[in-house]
Amino acid sequence: MTAEGFLEGRRLQMARGVLLQCIMGGYPPARFYGSDDGDLALNADPQQIHRLPWSSQPRALAICDADELSGESSRLSTRGQLKEVIARYAARGLSPVVATELEFFIFAPNTDPTQPFQPPIGLDGRREDGHSAFSVSSNNGLRPFFSEVYACMAALGLPRDTFMHEMGVSQFEINLLHGDPLLLADQTFLFKHLLKEVALKHGLTVVCMAKPLAHTPGSSMHIHQSLVESASGRNVFSDEAGEPTAMFRHFIGGLQAGLADFTALFAPNVNSYQRLCHPYASPNNACWSHDNRAAGLRIPASSPVARRVENRLPGADANPYLAIAASLAAGLHGIENELEPTPAIQGEFAVPDSLSLPCTLHAALERLKRSQLAKELFGNEFVEGYLASKTMELTSFFDEITPWERRVLAAQA
Repeated sequence: MTAEGFLEGRRLQMARGVLLQCIMGGYPPARFYGSDDGDLALNADPQQIHRLPWSSQPRALAICDADELSGESSRLSTRGQLKEVIARYAARGLSPVVATELEFFIFAPNTDPTQPFQPPIGLDGRREDGHSAFSVSSNNGLRPFFSEVYACMAALGLPRDTFMHEMGVSQFEINLLHGDPLLLADQTFLFKHLLKEVALKHGLTVVCMAKPLAHTPGSSMHIHQSLVESASGRNVFSDEAGEPTAMFRHFIGGLQAGLADFTALFAPNVNSYQRLCHPYASPNNACWSHDNRAAGLRIPASSPVARRVENRLPGADANPYLAIAASLAAGLHGIENELEPTPAIQGEFAVPDSLSLPCTLHAALERLKRSQLAKELFGNEFVEGYLASKTMELTSFFDEITPWERRVLAAQA
């Protein structure tokens, strides 16, 4: 849209079906987004209009709400779904506080998708060999790229907490500062977009797939969550003596009740399950524990004022609005129904069948299809539309024969 049109307040409209567009570019049948495929209004959030610092041309990006022409939020909008969950907490006098930890890989350009990704050649003329995890000098070869990333984050008002090299080859992680869930979802979205754009300027490729490399840790988007009283700002997960509260237990109980049903929302792609089924600190279970990274729900070591629940299921490929909405909605379900969690686990443990999660996209979609809880929390229109779009993507995947099948099975009698 031209700057003149935007500043004049010209309404920007878009077909409803675009909200269910598949990652390959296609659409499910029109019955899932209104048989007429009418328009939605895109209404810019005035707090989320940003001049793009990496662009050589004057350009801006505005994060918008997708609203029906009658004024209410579209049920197909993931940002709208998150706003609705936040409003339900507000009605109880509570405000969720979240933070996201996003992992990502930096690769050389990959012009042939049949070939594996490779680390970029650094300023020292070498490719990283995978021995740089948590090293203070591990990103020196990518210093020009990271310098521009930091500058662009500052220009967009994205406060960063920590940046580090993660366990994978040329894999990094950023921790965004905790705050309002909608703000953190916006910031996570903006940061992923920023990474991709700055990488292109530097002849690099940033990949937010859940598992881009075999035999290597995948990329997560852990979500840290706590609840505070809206009036006082007090963390309701801790009592005056600093001990865990009933609300803390119920929040965990809700997450345990919802994680299996919502796995397809946290792990939305075929590749997501490569990460979950070959776990390197990426557990696919609904167990909870105090500071145990093998549990899907981890309670980090902290002071009582910072007591929080870390959901370790979402991958870096998850939609931040939808993943945060699903996680908070499950916790609220537990609070509203006073659900009690299972006992905490510690050390090495075997996952009970009741706390295991779907390990393929097909299984996750079937679980979501049967979930009455998902339909109650997100509405039939959203759940059925999401299922239709993801089923198309899964079908597209099965339309191709992989190199593994040709290499291993072709010679079989």
